[in-house]
Amino acid sequence: QVQLVESGGGLVQAGGSLTLSCAASGGTSSVYAMGWFRLAPGKEREFVAAISWSIPATYYADSVKGRFTISRGNAENTVLLQMNNLEPEDTAVYYCAADLNTIATIDYEYDYWGQGTQVTVSS
Repeated sequence: QVQLVESGGGLVQAGGSLTLSCAASGGTSSVYAMGWFRLAPGKEREFVAAISWSIPATYYADSVKGRFTISRGNAENTVLLQMNNLEPEDTAVYYCAADLNTIATIDYEYDYWGQGTQVTVSS
């Protein structure tokens, strides 16, 4: 079992920045990759970014490329999502997820999920 806890969400004006953090605990030695997804009202859950813990690989959705950066935090078993130049369209609940087998951009590939953290971008 892997437990995931997100933090860092909040309210920010358009053009501003936020950094989300995801702390993993439990069976973290089994984790191959971590990802961020988001769910906005009336929309399907959307892939945002992913990072492998085993190989130097990261993936981004086209909608956030150049604005968001996923990285491993200084604290052990943490993943960060640095979000710059935020837009109202980025408003959503952001979820951290762990994949035990691969680095994926599809939500059903992931094995464990956090509870989510709300990000609201005002215009």
